Amino acid sequence: MEIILPQRLASCGTEKITTDRLVVIGANGAGKSSFGKDLLSRYGKQAVKISGYRSLFIRNKPADLTTSSSSIRLSAYEKLVIRLQKEEFEIAVDYKEQSKTSPGIKPPVTKIDIIQQIWEKLFPQNKLLRKSGFVELIPASPEGKAYQPERMSDGEKIVFYLIGATLFAPSHSLLVIDAPEVLLHESIKNSLWEEIENLRPDCTFIYLTHDISFVTSRQDSQCIWIRAYNADEKIWDYEFINTKENFPEELYIDILGSRKPILFIEGTDTNSIDNRLYPLVFPEYVVKPMGGCQKVIESTKAFRQLKDFHTLDSKGIVDRDRRTEGEIRYLRDQHVYVPNVAEVENLLLLEPVIKTVARRLMKDPEKIFRQVEENVVRLFEKDLETQVLLHAKHQVRKKLEKAVNRKITNVEELAEHIDGLKEAIHVEDIYHTISKDFQSYKENKDYPSILRVYNQKGVLPQSRLCNLLGINNKESYLNLILSILKENREDAILIREVLQNAIGIKNRGEQ
Repeated sequence: MEIILPQRLASCGTEKITTDRLVVIGANGAGKSSFGKDLLSRYGKQAVKISGYRSLFIRNKPADLTTSSSSIRLSAYEKLVIRLQKEEFEIAVDYKEQSKTSPGIKPPVTKIDIIQQIWEKLFPQNKLLRKSGFVELIPASPEGKAYQPERMSDGEKIVFYLIGATLFAPSHSLLVIDAPEVLLHESIKNSLWEEIENLRPDCTFIYLTHDISFVTSRQDSQCIWIRAYNADEKIWDYEFINTKENFPEELYIDILGSRKPILFIEGTDTNSIDNRLYPLVFPEYVVKPMGGCQKVIESTKAFRQLKDFHTLDSKGIVDRDRRTEGEIRYLRDQHVYVPNVAEVENLLLLEPVIKTVARRLMKDPEKIFRQVEENVVRLFEKDLETQVLLHAKHQVRKKLEKAVNRKITNVEELAEHIDGLKEAIHVEDIYHTISKDFQSYKENKDYPSILRVYNQKGVLPQSRLCNLLGINNKESYLNLILSILKENREDAILIREVLQNAIGIKNRGEQ
């Protein structure tokens, strides 16, 4: 469908777009709702507004109910139920009459049949039981008892309403969906709208949202980002967004509505240490987990290339992973930072962090730290040979990658080059240099250097820090640190500064 859009700032003419799905995203107060009202006014009876939230909580006097009392108010959800009941009754009567002359005809599919099919697919733990009084809900478990639909959760009611309201929309409508994500769980949100869109392929869907994940779920949609709205002039400052060519869509849209700079980190698991810790360590940043380190590097670089457009700063953090100082300098030039510890868990073993937590728990901070330090040095000594080999393998692999990536024009040259690699890469020298450094860390009990090179995820629990502090496990220790950071008092400032220094990102203005 060709849609005539609201007036755009600095536009020379009428803005038009041809699409079956348009997602309008913007921050609260940016003008999304007014954008939708303009379209509803422009298209009149051809346009229908659907709002799940308003359907439950906004009540209006029913226009089609004969009553002398002006105090009766019905929500859109309640009106929909009445309308469905009426349709069900009328179709049932028609079917009964037709059955008299045409025995064996199949019962027609009603709107409540369609709603029931989709609703039960999204809420498999419950069933809609058809009764003379319309419907009842019954849990899927054998011992479950039926209950009235009024006892549905708000989310269950909204799903019911959104499906029904879409089914009742006139043919070829322009459906303006306000806050399509509201009160919907992540597990059903995208599936619901895919089901609804499949019900009405004749309609054009326009979504007004600030939900990032919803925007990216509408894969074949057009997208408009609204920056601001001039209510006096009825002019919107908006931008057409198409990021597939030069930037991952999910990321790009994630940042657009934010005034904060972006901090890309590794990992995708919301329960990972870095994903829970870094937002509290860097509260001035939007922290975005990206998966692997290469994705962090690529995203940081791509986002900085587009800085003239969005004017926001971006940085990345990747794990040390036995990187050499040369590799770390190169990444720093790309605004990707490497912590001064081997594992993110090692940040929790930094001396000031341990002492701060010990003081909180009324323990002797010096005594606790010295015991942890002694235990970590002992663990490192036990694993020293393994750690040397891991670091040596990394450096050899990097040298091989660099050597093989040189320009070679034929197979003979390649074979000759490979034969010469052993002479060019001195494995024994690499190993002995690393071994000498690590022996020095052990002998001097160089705790900071050991944390910098010791890649062993079990260091924290094996250090016996939790036992010494009198807490259950690593998770309890992490949660205590997170709770301190959330307090934002003196201890939080100290821990935050220590961790920022260990990573190399101190504040928003620093490059």
